[in-house]
Amino acid sequence: MAASMVRICRYASRHGRCSFLIRTRPSLAPQSDLHRSSPARGGLLFSLNKRGVLKESFPENAAQDELPRLLQSGAQTVYCGFDPTADSLHVGNLLAIIGLLHFRSAGHHVLAVLGGATAQIGDPSGKSSERERLSGDTVEANTTRIRESIQRIFTNHELYFHDSSRTLGTMAVLNNMSWYKNWGVVGFLSDAGRHFRMGTMLSRHSVQSRLKSADGMSLTEFTYQVFQAYDFYHLNQIYGCKIQLGGTDQLGNLMSGHEYIHKVSGEEVFGLTVPLVTSSVGDKLGKTAGNAVWLNRDKTSPFELYQFFLRQPDGSVEGYLKLFTFLPLAEVERLMEQQREDPSKRLAHKRLAAEVTKLVHGKEGLESAKRCTNALYHSSTQALEEMTDEELQELFREAPFHEMLLDPGTTVLDACRKTNAIPEGARGYRMISDGGVWINHMRENKPEQVLIPKLHILSNGLTLLRVGKRNFYIIKWLSL
Repeated sequence: MAASMVRICRYASRHGRCSFLIRTRPSLAPQSDLHRSSPARGGLLFSLNKRGVLKESFPENAAQDELPRLLQSGAQTVYCGFDPTADSLHVGNLLAIIGLLHFRSAGHHVLAVLGGATAQIGDPSGKSSERERLSGDTVEANTTRIRESIQRIFTNHELYFHDSSRTLGTMAVLNNMSWYKNWGVVGFLSDAGRHFRMGTMLSRHSVQSRLKSADGMSLTEFTYQVFQAYDFYHLNQIYGCKIQLGGTDQLGNLMSGHEYIHKVSGEEVFGLTVPLVTSSVGDKLGKTAGNAVWLNRDKTSPFELYQFFLRQPDGSVEGYLKLFTFLPLAEVERLMEQQREDPSKRLAHKRLAAEVTKLVHGKEGLESAKRCTNALYHSSTQALEEMTDEELQELFREAPFHEMLLDPGTTVLDACRKTNAIPEGARGYRMISDGGVWINHMRENKPEQVLIPKLHILSNGLTLLRVGKRNFYIIKWLSL
């Protein structure tokens, strides 16, 4: 294994422009009896199955017997791919990342492979029509942002969730464009294509469902499984990777990789799937379904991520605590017992939301989510004063944001009219006097009231104006 890690480092240095290796420990000693006797690694698959993180394995019989022995024999390399078809991953991708984190915590080496090449082809799995073609520049920009997001999550996991007494495996983020950029189409098809059989490729569920659809399937999409299979082969040859992790909709692609490697090198490799994350009505959570909860802050704020998990149905929270957090199962059971004793406190929901937000956005992100929650739902003036301009704009994403000079004698009516929060004339005046306006969570029914510092204008120079139930306006007061 020491030799294989040297090979990894050499490969990473040769392709530094497209991939990088994060070594969180100065060195890794050759694997020894410590790893073979490790109860954490020996029971890893059992633990992941018990948590519900793993759903299927391929080949099924070998994975039940050979794979546990392989994991006990020493540190293995596990990979999962993410196509950068958007500029952020979403909650639907998070479980696969968590799967990698579990393997890394057990001392195994993990690879997150970004599909800079395959994103331009498009995975047909679970799609009813072909993806819109992405330009190379768009894919490159998406790849950069997703790489940063994955790095952030792995860093947060190590800082806040990993037991420091246990040795972490290494982690690398790669871009598969690095091994395709020098291939010609004739050379690739001549080398790799001859090992694939049309009958097997046509039998895949992702292919069959598309062939029966009105739009059919393009040759480009049809070849996707060839590229993903070759990714697995390449990682097997360079990194000694024997395990691929993916969503259940990737099972056909996992099988293609296994068959290709077995034909070319005779090595035994394995595929593991994680369940797809669905909404309360059974819809897959993702950008295609239009209900994505993103992992990048500028698309879904820490507050919005926190609220997403806080609002999960009671029947989902126990399963989500097992899937999306690293809490021991005994602690999950205790939380659920406390929740059943007093459901109104929603202790399990709050812990779930806090753990996931901390993993994705770190400690500062969690604190931001709590401030925003207190400001919006608990009418906390103190929380409003502590919020940054960024947090306010995240919290009230659709609210107009105004920067205005604070003239002496500015009244409630002036503020409302300057922000176009009320109609001109008597109607707007009556909206205030009838109690339809709130400033910093306090009802204000005196239109001629001069704005008072620390009451109407918070110490951070902000005013939160609300007209009616849901029309928010944010004012940043500027002094001369």
